[in-house]
Amino acid sequence: MKVPLLDLSKQYEKIHEEIMEAVKEVFDSQRFILGPKVEALEERLREYCGSPFALGVSSGTDALLISLMSLDIGPGDLVMTTPYSFFATGGAISRVGARPVFVDIDRETYNIDPVKMKTSLSSMGKAQLSRVKAVLPVHLFGQCAAMEPLLEVARDYGLKVIEDSAQAIGAEYRFSSGEVKRAGSMSHCGCFSFYPTKNLGSCGEAGLVTTHEEELWHRLRVMRNHGDVGRYAHKYIGGNFRLDALQAAVLLVKLQYLEGWTEKRRENARLYRKLFGQAGWEEVSLPLEKEKRHIYHQFVIKVEKGRDELRGHLIERGVGCEVYYPIPLHLQACFKDLGYEPGDFPGSEEAAKKSLALPVYPELSLSQIEYVVDMIADFFEKS
Repeated sequence: MKVPLLDLSKQYEKIHEEIMEAVKEVFDSQRFILGPKVEALEERLREYCGSPFALGVSSGTDALLISLMSLDIGPGDLVMTTPYSFFATGGAISRVGARPVFVDIDRETYNIDPVKMKTSLSSMGKAQLSRVKAVLPVHLFGQCAAMEPLLEVARDYGLKVIEDSAQAIGAEYRFSSGEVKRAGSMSHCGCFSFYPTKNLGSCGEAGLVTTHEEELWHRLRVMRNHGDVGRYAHKYIGGNFRLDALQAAVLLVKLQYLEGWTEKRRENARLYRKLFGQAGWEEVSLPLEKEKRHIYHQFVIKVEKGRDELRGHLIERGVGCEVYYPIPLHLQACFKDLGYEPGDFPGSEEAAKKSLALPVYPELSLSQIEYVVDMIADFFEKS
């Protein structure tokens, strides 16, 4: 049996007529950049994410860039973030001239640890502390970071907060007051990616920034179009971060199905838990559901020994799986000048060595999930 890590063709089969009609509307209008489709998408996503303002942009990476730029973060500034994430998280900080300050993760959730963040800040001298302008938590694999304690630390130190919500659209966090908020709605800026493999994926590159601040939203809108405040009048140096209408049209169709797809992912995760529980393997740790709603962009297990051997075993038997991410950011060659060494962030390094993502996309069948678990059982029996 073949079980790919992700099979977008299954999703497309069910909605291709709606997609084609939406694309035709854009071609008939000949309005390809921004315009009514983008505005409609912004309105729908503003409501979905629970944020007063939303701005469509050209990619998830550009969502991070424009947020940093609009918050005046640049050369000489320091931004705290996790070393265990997709490269864009740290890369965007460096691209605006700032420097990442890495903070290790919670070993169970893979998200930045607010306690370690506070410890890092409290150990800094006055001069260094004055340069720390923001923190950029990542809601990794579809679960929100521990935002309440993180926001408290950020307030204590006067830091801006930018949520990297690229993998977490629709994920929810419950505060101690009982209030529930969605990823991207708890900070100065929330940044989303609609890369085709995301839970809500476009047919190319696309992204979104959400914010609670109207003034910041206006700044973001200006920065999206080269800082243009009038016809060829540029108040800021922005960029070409515009979202094209074709991507917006496709996303408007898919957004109608997102909640159903999310619940199917969660159902698949529950089935994995049931089957793994019946097997009782001590060698495997399942993803921890710590916050209110995990939307399972990835279903990531931790394998205590033999992760790479298990991966090879599964691939040979037709099961798609992947390592996210094999090299933490602090050990990437391009960040060598930051001065980090192996062992500096043991939680992130352990995750890089032991984590493995299994198929969890909505269209998986019961038999496919059972086959994945059977092939893992086969590995442990042989080893």
